[in-house]
Amino acid sequence: MLTLQLPQIYCPFPTMLNPFAKEAEKHTTEWVSRFGLVKSEKAWERFRRAKFAMLSSRAFPTAGRYELCIAAEFNTWLFLLDDKNDESMFGKLDFLQMVHSFVGMILQNNRVVAPDEGMPLALSFEDLWKRMKRISSHAWQKRFVQSMTDYLDACLWEVENRIRHQAPTVADYIEKRPYTGALFADIELIEVLESIYLPDEVRMHETVVQLSLACNNVVCWANDLFSFDKERRQGDVHNLVVVLKEERDLSLEEAVAEAARMHDAEVRRFIALSESLPAFGAEVQEELQRYVTVLMAWMRANLDWSFQDTARYRMNITETASGNWLISRL
Repeated sequence: MLTLQLPQIYCPFPTMLNPFAKEAEKHTTEWVSRFGLVKSEKAWERFRRAKFAMLSSRAFPTAGRYELCIAAEFNTWLFLLDDKNDESMFGKLDFLQMVHSFVGMILQNNRVVAPDEGMPLALSFEDLWKRMKRISSHAWQKRFVQSMTDYLDACLWEVENRIRHQAPTVADYIEKRPYTGALFADIELIEVLESIYLPDEVRMHETVVQLSLACNNVVCWANDLFSFDKERRQGDVHNLVVVLKEERDLSLEEAVAEAARMHDAEVRRFIALSESLPAFGAEVQEELQRYVTVLMAWMRANLDWSFQDTARYRMNITETASGNWLISRL
């Protein structure tokens, strides 16, 4: 067991929870069962304790029931893909190349072509894509396709690093991490799940782009703090704490503190950006503020889910007298 004091990371955003959370959890469990994504009783126990649907219920607080179920099942699909990749019997590179191929075929050609081993993931993703298309425009679909392609390309980059026994530099890791977390795909979902429609000139404005990136970094770097011991034990170097430790010759405690400092600085950058948004007109400004609110919800959701809901990271957490967290990993 590793016990480590982790500074309380900064996240001044309110906790939110979608009123359809319980229904989304039930629907997601039935969806996972229908497509055979979880089979053994041991795997089902891990699934029940992970509470994947709760993350989406916190992150998309005002989505409707139908839309929330899409979010919950999409993020569950991503988590189960990650687990399947970890336990893949036919090699991580082969596995991810297969996933990259069938996801591309579904997104571009509406066809499912996958070997038996990948069919549950392929058919469940096809179902998600059909449901997404019912509530989205062609322009949005093109953006989502690009986000998924970027995500799978980044996953292949990680695998190729492992094959070469090559650790990324801190700079390379920071550049790629927003893509390996698939959060850009989730950020694209804000439009269709929360019915927030920003004109292209607003969505692509540099301040708004940087807001989205800051949110992405905050979520991913916090996740790296929660999962670094699991990844370190697996020999995976794709973690902010690990790359900081190795490149800068830091102790584990120093690397954790630096990752937490970077996280907090990015939260403050997000706040500064949100307070300096250009004026786009009253109607657009209201939509943009709703968009910013969902980004805030995502950052708080990741923290609340990791510490309160899920058993995925197998952490015991005790708050110390100084206000820090004492993390015991079982």
